[in-house]
Amino acid sequence: MSRQELPVLADPSACCAPMVTEALTEDAAAGLARGFKALGDPVRLRLLSLIAARAGGEVCVCELTDAFTLTGPTISHHLKVLREAGLIDCQRRGTWVYYWIVPARLAVLSQLLDVSAAAASTGPAR
Repeated sequence: MSRQELPVLADPSACCAPMVTEALTEDAAAGLARGFKALGDPVRLRLLSLIAARAGGEVCVCELTDAFTLTGPTISHHLKVLREAGLIDCQRRGTWVYYWIVPARLAVLSQLLDVSAAAASTGPAR
């Protein structure tokens, strides 16, 4: 799936309710799995964390590559996977590319796993 094919959600809550509220449709599960699959790699998870933790909201790829012992092309591949999953976006400025997180997409993933409302209404977890 290319970046152009990613759906844009004005309201992240419109996508899906927590799993404990209602079951996912097959299409919704497939779409969400792409995001979770992208986060299933330690390098990509760390890249996302470095980008999200950046004051100012964006980080230059030159700073990301310096944080790893991996080659530039390997970092570029991992960034591409995160971008294709819709978790980050980027913009080229001269010779450098700047990355930032896409909060709405992360909100959809985190909302799916939020079981706190259901746990409060059903009692203690088992």
